[in-house]
Amino acid sequence: MTAHENMKYYKTEEGKDRIVCLLCQHYCKLKEGQVGICGVNKNENGELKNLVYGHPVALNVDPVEKKPLYHLLPGSKALSFGTVGCNFKCPFCQNWDISQETHVNKQIEVSPEKMVDLAFEHGAASIAYTYNEPTIFYPYAKDIGVIAKERGLKNIFVSNGFETKEIIADMPGWLDAANIDLKSWDDAYYKKVLKGGLEGVKETLRRMVGEGIWVEVTTLIIPGENDSDRDLQEMAAFIADELGKHVPWHLSAFHPDYKMLDHQATGLETLMRAKKIGQEAGLHYIYLGNVPVHGDTYCPDCGELLIDRTGYSVTVNRLEDGHCPKCKREIEGIWK
Repeated sequence: MTAHENMKYYKTEEGKDRIVCLLCQHYCKLKEGQVGICGVNKNENGELKNLVYGHPVALNVDPVEKKPLYHLLPGSKALSFGTVGCNFKCPFCQNWDISQETHVNKQIEVSPEKMVDLAFEHGAASIAYTYNEPTIFYPYAKDIGVIAKERGLKNIFVSNGFETKEIIADMPGWLDAANIDLKSWDDAYYKKVLKGGLEGVKETLRRMVGEGIWVEVTTLIIPGENDSDRDLQEMAAFIADELGKHVPWHLSAFHPDYKMLDHQATGLETLMRAKKIGQEAGLHYIYLGNVPVHGDTYCPDCGELLIDRTGYSVTVNRLEDGHCPKCKREIEGIWK
C-alpha cells in the first residue's frame, strides 16, 4: 500500500459547482451529471463515479509477450482485461469496438477479488490492464492490483501514456510494469488526430521511469504518418537519452483497421530501417512486432543469445538469475 491508498480521483473547484477528474491529462471539468471525454467517468452528486468499475468487456489469458512485454517473466501468462471507453480517438485503433464504445454492460460484473481469483485459476503470473486505456478505469485497476500484489502477482499497464502526475505518483505501491505507446513525434498529430498530446506522453514516460516502474515503449509504425528517418531518430534519441538505453523499444507493423483502411500495411523493410536507427541511437533492446520474425533478446555486451522467441512463444531462455550466462552482465527487467 502507498501513502495514496485513499486517493480521491478528483478535486473540487473552489467556488464552482464542478469537479476536476484526475485520471488523465485531459483534466475534464465536470458539472453535475456530466461525463468526461472518455465517456465513463461522471460527476455524480459532486463525486467522480467510474461507470465501468467492475464491468470488464474483454477478458483473456495471453502470453505476456503479447502485451508486448519482453523483459517481465518471459514465457508466463497474463490475465488481460479491458472495459469500454478511451480518452484518445486513434483512427487506427485495433480495439475500436470497445474503446470507442461508452455503453456499459452491467450484466457483466467481476469484483476485484474475483479478478485475482481468475488469474490464479488460469495459471497467470500477472494481470494486464489493457485492450482500452486503463487510466480511465484506474480506480478499478488499482483495487484489483493491490490484492494481486499482496498475493504475489505482477501488475501491468498497457497504456497510451496520458496519465496525470497524480496517478503516476499513486502507482509505485502496486504497479510493476507498463508498456507505453509512443505513437508519433508530431505534437500537432497527437492533438488533432489522436486527441492527446506528445509532451504529456513524454512526461508520463519520464515520470514512470523515475518512479521505478519497469517501462517498455511501443511505436506502431504507419507509413507516411510517423516513419520518416527524422521522426524515428528523434524518438530513439528520446528513449536512449531521457529514459535509458536499456528501455526496450517495440516497433510494430501497422495493418489497416477502423478508420484507416486506406493506408497500406507496414513492410518489414520499414521496421528494419527503424531498428537500425534505434541501434544507432544506442538502444540495447529493439523488437519487431506484427511480423513473422524472431523477437530475440541478446546480451548488449557480448552478443550472446539470451531468449529465443518464435511468435509469442519463448523457445529458449538462457538467463541465469537475470544475468547473461556468458559474460555475467545483469540484464535489465523483472525476471522473478
